[in-house]
Amino acid sequence: MEMQSPGGSAGLSHPLFGGALSAVLPHSATDTSELREIPDNQEVFAHAHTDQSLIVELVEYQGEVADQDAARYHFEDIAGSNKALEPGAFEVTGVVSLPKSELSLADCSSAWMLTGTQCVSKFNEEARNTVTLHLGLFRLPQFSTDVLITFNDPQSISPDSSSAASAGTHREPWTVQDFQRLLQTLTLHNPGLFG
Repeated sequence: MEMQSPGGSAGLSHPLFGGALSAVLPHSATDTSELREIPDNQEVFAHAHTDQSLIVELVEYQGEVADQDAARYHFEDIAGSNKALEPGAFEVTGVVSLPKSELSLADCSSAWMLTGTQCVSKFNEEARNTVTLHLGLFRLPQFSTDVLITFNDPQSISPDSSSAASAGTHREPWTVQDFQRLLQTLTLHNPGLFG
């Protein structure tokens, strides 16, 4: 048996993008690239026992979007790909600036955490589920890159959804604290990652 420190993860850093970045991931995070094809600019982790997921994504730096608007810009972009763009299907409940003194990724020009909700359907099912989305954004204009970290936390799973069957075993879902620790521990080891 592996010893676990209180609070689950022992705080071990997990390599991302071949070790170019690293971060402390929450407990029970499984790398989904072993299950399905993931684009090169993404690392996707799923909770082993819940429907929660984490996506670390490298996207093009949007120079025309002001820092304080950038998290919302990406949130709406995600809403579009989740087909959650109709009025009322998505809502931003808060955006905070992350103080650089608390971050390992000191190279960013600014960092933000957005919280919001989206009504999404999985696999084009009719049933729509409300997902709380926590979005971390690190802006790296010097590398023409925004690093986007999304924590999908489904709130209410409609009983008609294929996910409903697995929702009984919650076994320690991830918390916002887990997500904040990931954001705070995100570290850049090799800027060559950004080409």
